[in-house]
Amino acid sequence: MSKTILIVEDDTEINHMLQILLKNNGYGTISAYSGTEGILVHNKSVSLILLDLMLPGRSGDDIIKDLKQKHNVPIIVMSAVHDVSKKVDLFALGADDYVTKPFHNDELLARIAARLRTGVPTENDVLTYKGIELDKRNFSVKCCGIPVEFSRHEFNLLSLLMENPNRTCTKSMIYDNVWDDENSADDNTLNVHISKIRKKFKQCDPECEYIETVWGIGYRLKK
Repeated sequence: MSKTILIVEDDTEINHMLQILLKNNGYGTISAYSGTEGILVHNKSVSLILLDLMLPGRSGDDIIKDLKQKHNVPIIVMSAVHDVSKKVDLFALGADDYVTKPFHNDELLARIAARLRTGVPTENDVLTYKGIELDKRNFSVKCCGIPVEFSRHEFNLLSLLMENPNRTCTKSMIYDNVWDDENSADDNTLNVHISKIRKKFKQCDPECEYIETVWGIGYRLKK
């Protein structure tokens, strides 16, 4: 049986485009053009929600909690907003993923498939590596059981490394995911953040190195 995706998007052209894209890839769709309508049509047949932020009446971030309470399924937010702090706020409200407009269709389909595989995040939002525990649900980090205070950029940087434990995260990959684009940060900014993370872990666990530099490429978790 095909999965049904609820599209909450007030732009009729984008809504229609998403309907075609999803149907061509084997999904059923339900469309809503406002936040209020999205809550009304949301039901147990829905497996995932694509939610625009800029909606008439109640905005997208205003209805995330209501959608989750009615039927708890993954929500992927769609928005032209690039501000990382805004993304963090949305995750705190209950959003499960975020795609920036304009997005590539293949990227959106990949995010949908990934969320449908994992379902509503539970233990998948708690990442562990050696003595580190990172909880994406409440944006907390512990090292050897000791709570560690992280800035937003530090948290997102560590999260990216822990989500990719078996690969090197290139500088461009880090800039794109942590600072949104390569022009909003530079090598010095990245080096400073890595240094701060290392220092915080060293205070908790002096004998262990958690992050290593791959010279000229980027960073990865140290085996």
